[in-house]
This record gives sequence, C-alpha cells and structure tokens, in this order.
Amino acid sequence: MMFKVIRRVFQLFVYIGFVTNVSAQDQPNILWITIEDTSPQFIGCYGNENAETPVMDFMASQGVRFENAFSKGTVCSPSRSAIITGVPTYKMGSGNHRSNFPIPEEIKGFPKYLKDNGYYVTNNSKTDYNIANVNQFTKETWHESSNQAGWWNRKNDQPFFSVFNIPDSHQSRTMSMPYEWYEKNVIQYLLPKQKATNNSDEDLPKNTKLIPLKPEALNRFHTKHVISDKAFEMPPIYRDTDAMRKQVARVYNSIKLTDLKMGNILHRLHEDNLMDDTIVFIFADHGEGIPRGKTNGIGLGYRVPFIIWFPEKYKHLSPWGTGGIVTDDIIDFEDLAPTLLQITGIEIPNYMKGRPFLGEQPKPKKEYTYLSTDRADNGLDMTRTITDGRYLYSRNFMPFFPEVKYIHYIDIGEITQHMREDYDNGKLNEFQNSMFKNKPPEVLYDLKNDTWEAFNLVDSEAHQEILKTMRARLKTEILKERDVHFLPEFELGEISRNSTPYQFRIDEEQFDLKNIFEVANLVGVEDDAFQFLKYLKNENEIIRYWASLGLYHLRNDLSTEVLEQIKPYLKDAYAPVLINIAATIYANSTDNKSSEILKTYITNENPHLALSAINYTLYFDDRSEFRSHVAQTYNTTSVYKVKASCLDFMSLEGIVDNDKQ
Repeated sequence: MMFKVIRRVFQLFVYIGFVTNVSAQDQPNILWITIEDTSPQFIGCYGNENAETPVMDFMASQGVRFENAFSKGTVCSPSRSAIITGVPTYKMGSGNHRSNFPIPEEIKGFPKYLKDNGYYVTNNSKTDYNIANVNQFTKETWHESSNQAGWWNRKNDQPFFSVFNIPDSHQSRTMSMPYEWYEKNVIQYLLPKQKATNNSDEDLPKNTKLIPLKPEALNRFHTKHVISDKAFEMPPIYRDTDAMRKQVARVYNSIKLTDLKMGNILHRLHEDNLMDDTIVFIFADHGEGIPRGKTNGIGLGYRVPFIIWFPEKYKHLSPWGTGGIVTDDIIDFEDLAPTLLQITGIEIPNYMKGRPFLGEQPKPKKEYTYLSTDRADNGLDMTRTITDGRYLYSRNFMPFFPEVKYIHYIDIGEITQHMREDYDNGKLNEFQNSMFKNKPPEVLYDLKNDTWEAFNLVDSEAHQEILKTMRARLKTEILKERDVHFLPEFELGEISRNSTPYQFRIDEEQFDLKNIFEVANLVGVEDDAFQFLKYLKNENEIIRYWASLGLYHLRNDLSTEVLEQIKPYLKDAYAPVLINIAATIYANSTDNKSSEILKTYITNENPHLALSAINYTLYFDDRSEFRSHVAQTYNTTSVYKVKASCLDFMSLEGIVDNDKQ
C-alpha cells in the first residue's frame, strides 16, 4: 500500500515536471518547510511502516535523510531562538520557554544577512523566537513575515529564502485540545468528499488557500482517509488500551495532514518552475508533542526528522551525494544558520560557532553535540545532554520532578488524564510508572537499540566506560560554553534589566561557573545533607541556591537534626534560596514560618518567584492552606506560566475541571 502511494507521488512529480526553465540566477533558492512537535519514530522513511507520509518519504528517497539531527531544546521557543540566531539557548539565556530576555545588539536573525546580500527572505509565519523586542527583531530579519508570505513577491531572478511552518502536527492537535476540536481541525480534512469540487479549493484548510491547487491534485499525493486507532503499533511508553489508541491515532493523522500540506507547497514550487534552482529542507522544531516527548531532555524530546533535497544544479553542495542517501552525521540547530550562510557565499559572523555542514568544503564532522532543556510553560526543569548519535547521556539537575510533571498544557490532554488515572489505579507497568516518579539524576540510552529509551544503562557494567566518557564530555561543554542557565530564571530576569545573560556569562568574576557547577552536580547524587548545609553558608547566592535545591531533593529523608539546622536559613536574603528552603521544610511538617514564606511568594509580583513557590505546592501531600493565595494570584496575574501553574493547583484541589484552558 505504502509503495503505491509513494509511486503516485513520484508520478505527480514527473507529471508536473522535474525539468524546468533554467533561471538566470546563480545562487540557490532555499525553501524551509518546518513541521512541529514531531519525532522520527512517526515518519515512514524513518522506518515506521504504519505512518502515511508519502511526501516526506519521497523527498528522502531523492535527497539526504539525517539519522542524527537534534534540536537544541525540547520545546518551541527555545528551539526557534537557536535556529534564528545560530546561538544556543545556554549562551543566550533563552532556554526557558517564552522568557523573552534581551540579546546583544550584534546578534541578528540570520536571514537578515541573506536579505542584505540580495536574497528575498520570507517567513510564513511562526516566529516565537523567545527574545525581547521580537517585533523589531522580526521586522529587521524578514522582508515579509505573515501567513501570506512566500517567494512570489520577489523581483525577477532574485534568489529567495522562504520558510513555511506547518502547524498541524503541533501538540494542540496531537493531545492538548479537546477531541472535538481535533476532529474539526484535522479529521475533516482527511475525509473523502462525496462529490468532486472541480476547480475549487473549498475543502482545503484555511492556511493553504494562499496556494492555488485543485483538490484532485492533492489527492495524487495522499489517499483521503483517516488512520484508524488499530492501524499502528502502540509505543511501549503507553498502556495499550482503546482509550490510549484513540489518542495516539491523533499523532498519526496530524502528521498525515502535515505531509499533505507539504505536498501542496512543493506543488506550487513546481508550478512556478523553481524546482531546478531550489534546495528544500524539511525538519521538525523538536520532538513529539506527547507525554514524555516534548519538554523532556531525552532523545524523544531532542531528535527530529531532517531531510534535504537538492536539485541537479546544486547536488555538489551535498557532501554525501543524493538519491536516498542516509547519513549518520550529527547536526543540530546551532548549525543551520552558518550552513545557509556558507552555501549562499555570505560571511559567517564570529558569534556563530555551529558547524557549516553543506558546501564543497564542510567543516569536520562532530563527535558529539551538547543539548539542553529548561522550563516549559509552568513546568520547572533543567537537563543537560550529550550525544554521539548512538548513545545519549542526560544529567537531570532537578531530578525531584518527574518526566510527566505538572504542565497545564499537557495535563489538559485526555491522553495525560488517562495515564494519570491508570497510574492511580495501579494499571501501568514498571517502566510506565517511572514517568510519574522522580527522574534519575543520570540516564544513558542506546538510541540505536532502544528507540523508546526504556532501558537506562547507567548501572550497566558493560557501559561504564561510555558513561564515564559522557560525564566528562558534558562537564567540559558546560564549562566551555559557560552555560548561563546555571543561574535561576529570577537571576536572568534581574541581569536583563541592565545587560543581557549572553554578556553576563562571559565575565568569570561575576559568574563563578566552575564552583557553581561543582555544587549543582551534587544534586540528586550526594545524599549527605550536611554537604549541602555547608554550602548554605557560602557568600555566593547561586552556590546557596544549588545547595538549597540539593536539600529539597533530600526532603523526604531529612532527619529532625538536619531540619533544625536548615530553619535558620529561612532568613536568607536571596529569594530563590528562601523559597527552596521553605518548600523543603514544609514538605516535612506544617511549619508556620515556612508556609507563610511560601504564601508571600505565591502572591509576589515577580512572576519567576511566584511560579517557583506555586510549583512546589503542586507536589505537596497537603496543599489546602495555600488555596486562597493561589486563587488570588490566578485572579490578578496576566503572566501565562503563573496562571497555568495556578490552574494545575486548582485542578488538583478540585476547584476547576482539568480541561480548563
């Protein structure tokens, strides 16, 4: 069946013609088709025989498919900040989702450099760059950025760089929005029409109407039907039930619709006789938008499908050749900006340190890549990852939060609610249960032999040398890159009042990362509370911050003696430390002073402090005394991450339904 569909796609490409008029331009056009929240496990050309992705499969069969392509983050805005600037989040301070801190003036959106060198650059239409002054930044970066933007408004023979973002595989479709909304926004476009609508595009989704294409042409790419709940193998991370299959089918159908729209865009490229002059990139912004995927610092969060198609004219720019090539070269999103500048003959700015991987003289291959994930919406987190493509090692610096942590946008999904219900009723197996418990401080996965990352190899005798190597590499990268996210988000906000996190991290006197890291690296590993008590006396408030997190991790095992020695630090002058200490003490007893401190910060005007305090209460056995303070904050705040945390709290307390948006 899949072979027949791919053959139809091939016939369509022949029908509309690979041979087009040769353009007078010498520089390549570049078309980027980005899709959202998608892992390779759900794409046909990556081995999923149940997927229906004939357009992506066809482009891979004619181009180059990357086995080891990784996003720099695991949620949208951090990922896109790295793509658009060529600078990773751990340098810019853009790792926390929609934090929007300032960046240095000299760091530009890389399409500006193409724009300044004669390219027509367009974005259709998502930005979400996670930086301050984003409207001005966007205006400077693009000629056009709107849902009507495309190459068609350029001058004759002007080279173009055009981005199209297809939203239909986004988490909203695959899990978060109600099933009825999914039916309206995905399913109805996959159903066959009773009657042909000649020369009409009325059955196309709204955001494809800008591209004139008849429905019968679309049907050459895809058979119009809905993928059923029984038509795929269930990922082992989920319990195999009818209710869960109904939810996972959303992933397959959303990606099918995404692939269909991709064919629509490529068809217009053919219709405009531009295929011979255009290099086509197809990739996702990060991993799959399902529980344990997106927002988690493992392969399912970072690894993305990535395909490049080269016309005959520009095949020499592929170091691997073309025609169904599969490469295991490691690439990540820090590499994209310098790569595009290199193949268009534009000088690469010094601040871009990624590897240009295309062209006649690509830079040497990477042995490994350094990745990161931080806060997503109201879910606090910090994970740092190193991977050589085969093995992936992650260090969880906040291991006291589970993989399926409280994130409101995930919790409103029916799939999450089914999982939590099965967990509460003891119906999950050991691996599925683990997603709701504290994360291990370290994980080591074999991505080649353990696709769903079910087997942590940290304790495997056969993998101790690999583990040792990965640990050392990670530490080297953290210190070399001067990872600014070892500062709490509150501190990044304070720095951003007069400077930028990017600039702050460079000053070793201001940012004593070496000593900060030594304490941070004890969290989850060191079980001697007195070691952390010692660091609570340090003059450096960030060292005290990490010491307080180490104590919070041990909160359920602290002796009365240790708790008494912690209590004097309820007077700490640094608010993030004070909140951590209060949460640690309150988790052990209904201590009045600690509860009053938490209440004070729950209603604090600073959103970083309020979020931290509310987030801790979500994991308390008894959170009832914070009800009125959380309700007060919910009614007064306009900051989404704080409001979302309040909704999680109120849902747990039965004040609101869990599907409240």
